[in-house]
Amino acid sequence: MSFLSIRNLSAALKGRPEDRILRNVSLNVAAGEVRGLVGESGAGKSMIGKAILGTLPLSVEITGGQIILDGTDLLTLPPAQRRTRIGQICALIPQDPLTALNPSRRIGPQITNRLVDILHWSRADAEKRARDLLAEVHIPDPDRVMRSYPHELSGGMRQRILIASAFAAEPKLIVADEPTTALDVTVQKQILKLIAEMQARHGTAILFVTHDLGVVSKVCQSLSVLYAGKVLEDTTVRDFFAAPGHAYSRALLAATPKYTDPDGSLTPVPDAVIAATRAEVADADRMTHV
Repeated sequence: MSFLSIRNLSAALKGRPEDRILRNVSLNVAAGEVRGLVGESGAGKSMIGKAILGTLPLSVEITGGQIILDGTDLLTLPPAQRRTRIGQICALIPQDPLTALNPSRRIGPQITNRLVDILHWSRADAEKRARDLLAEVHIPDPDRVMRSYPHELSGGMRQRILIASAFAAEPKLIVADEPTTALDVTVQKQILKLIAEMQARHGTAILFVTHDLGVVSKVCQSLSVLYAGKVLEDTTVRDFFAAPGHAYSRALLAATPKYTDPDGSLTPVPDAVIAATRAEVADADRMTHV
């Protein structure tokens, strides 16, 4: 049974329904599953995560569909009740660890305040939980780090703190929005390994937003391929890398640099594939409005 089920989710710019951002998106995430959301920049990957978490930009509105989380359609709840429900069972690992942390506040309160304010933990219990999680993500001297400000820490340490913060309240679902993009390659590898370790240890479902198929191969069990806000393919990682079903998916895979061939030339997605995919999306839009 799916813990998260998105059904025919559509979104557009407010007052401009023709400017569609998400097009009848449907996907499922089972309890404890890691599902990748793959596509080029602007495909709508992050918008799906924002729709789940209730953080869509004010200029964007949901125009149809359902977001069923743990048996409840979030879109049917009053806003305050929806925020509370999301806060209880969801968390986010954001893309940029520098901008995601408040530069004027120490690390400790940035981890513990959610536990205290939303989940009503005691301050002492929340601080103990924070120290334990910082140790779990391999940060030495957690007490010192909790007293530190973000600028006093490296990018890798800041990202580890965001991972610890995401797991702090034992959420059932984490949206990981390209959490390694702002990091150098060696630190990316460490962070991906850490996320995989934490996910396995806690059994948390993760919706992993990325444009990197190499990341998908390392941490995900299933994936959805997006183009212009439309899901083109929904499959397991094993089947995708063995035989992708959609022409655009095959082109994406062919365009991925091969670590076994560092001197090989890059292969762009052919113009013909892009044109055919755009036509497919346009046809789907016309069918929706018939």
